[in-house]
Amino acid sequence: MSELEIRPVPFDSPVARLLIRDAMADLGARYGGSGDDTPIDATEFEPPAGVFLVARLAGTPVGCAGWRSHGDSGEIAELKRMYTAPAVRGRGVGRAVLAAVEGSAREHGRKQIILECGDRQPEAIAMYYALGYERIPNFGFYRDSPGCLSFGRPL
Repeated sequence: MSELEIRPVPFDSPVARLLIRDAMADLGARYGGSGDDTPIDATEFEPPAGVFLVARLAGTPVGCAGWRSHGDSGEIAELKRMYTAPAVRGRGVGRAVLAAVEGSAREHGRKQIILECGDRQPEAIAMYYALGYERIPNFGFYRDSPGCLSFGRPL
């Protein structure tokens, strides 16, 4: 996929808002409601506290994800708003975006990455396991919700 470009953008940029809207619609279809009610502030994705990335395939936005600092240690990154457009799923876009997020977090001194995922996202769960993520105790906004799965891995 030589025409895939992954670049940082502001979390509240028009392209990020478009992809996040699509991600929330996808989650809403799987779980109901708005998709994800986790409180997020766009400034959490400004370096050095975090980064938000958008993937474009032949110029078309097809995926996104970001990381934000988690906890007080300064060593943990939390993956947020991971999304790949349905039309390009299974083509390595998600893996490429995740690798870019991990690389960015590592460059900013993070030693571990963690994430929350729901049990109705089998393709995401399979990807996380395949890339070496392991189950960790639930955390975050949905930690007590049925179906919440949390994962992590060292960077």
